[in-house]
Amino acid sequence: MPRNMYLGNMKVDARTFENIRKPIYILEETKLRRNLQLISSVAERADVEIILAFKAYALWKTFPVFREYIHSTTASSLNEALLGFHIFSAPTHTYSPAYEEDEIEEIARLSSHLTFNSLSQLERFGQTVKCVNPSVNVGLRINPEYSEVGTDLYNPCAPGTRFGVTANKLPCELPSVVTGFHCHCHCESGADVFQRTLAHIEEKFSPWFSQIKWINFGGGHLMTRKDYDINLLVQTLLDFKKKYPHLKVILEPGSAFAWQTGPLVAQVVDVVEDHSIRTAILNVSFTCHMPDCLEMPYVPTVRFADIVEEENHLPTKEHIYRLGGNSCLSGDFMGSWHFNHELQIGENIIFEDMMHYTTVKTNMFNGVGHPAIGFLRQDGELEMLRKYTFDDYAARMD
Repeated sequence: MPRNMYLGNMKVDARTFENIRKPIYILEETKLRRNLQLISSVAERADVEIILAFKAYALWKTFPVFREYIHSTTASSLNEALLGFHIFSAPTHTYSPAYEEDEIEEIARLSSHLTFNSLSQLERFGQTVKCVNPSVNVGLRINPEYSEVGTDLYNPCAPGTRFGVTANKLPCELPSVVTGFHCHCHCESGADVFQRTLAHIEEKFSPWFSQIKWINFGGGHLMTRKDYDINLLVQTLLDFKKKYPHLKVILEPGSAFAWQTGPLVAQVVDVVEDHSIRTAILNVSFTCHMPDCLEMPYVPTVRFADIVEEENHLPTKEHIYRLGGNSCLSGDFMGSWHFNHELQIGENIIFEDMMHYTTVKTNMFNGVGHPAIGFLRQDGELEMLRKYTFDDYAARMD
């Protein structure tokens, strides 16, 4: 395979990707459209607005597909607001834990909704954003002090959180510029979790609902997961809207849009052994290219292999490999996996479900080669969206 294989499009086998010989994230259009159709149908059935959160997915070359199904996005920074306004071509719903004075006016111009994290930030910048953009909808993030997220790293309501205002700190009458609430309590959660969480939100904050026009229930609603109870979500939202018909309801999932829409394809470059543990070293890195695997921790699914629980790891069993990254971080590995054959140098290792919270979080630690990004069209043609070179690495330090 020539070294310039990524310069043009090509047909690929979506099961094995056998003609791929360099690392690449592959977004599959058929699976993406499946998710978008489902999300669009939920929004229509529940009469709510569902928008894309850039923090989980920001592959802007695919925005034309998204715009067939949704009309808005959510940003968490000036750069994301610029992406939404200029590339997605719509003002963003913007929230940040802390806005800076030299950015707030530009963010206000780019936003349809702008949510403050604290009363102090609201007091400091609330009038400024309304002067800059009189049509902007100003919101306040609330904290119901309830979340079922089990991993503290991802729990926005854990004690000591820096996110949102608790009910006991809100004035009886909201500042006049505030027209909505924003509340984020979930992480890859089910509809039953939302139903229970909503009860806490109502209990804590319904006394202020008559003073607002919209409420954003944030992300983490993993409605595209196979076992997700779509009907329960729709009914929960309809019941809420029946009680508060004046409130516009917004959801902003990130993972749900890109859930199970494509893998990271890597290759074996070496196999080493120590203390009867064999490690297949790949040309990708967990810390650089799959950071959630080490942060969450999240154990990915590897196509054509079975995960082996450590306590059952028998060195005498054939074809068991730890998978190791190509960075210098000692902990840049995961495992172990059982394959049905001896791994060969150059063989593809396919990590499933690597589009959400992956491409947005990658880094170039050690200068290791960054995987390309491809878009597998419905006709089987792999369209190359991006190939990374030394210039991209050097520009980060420019």
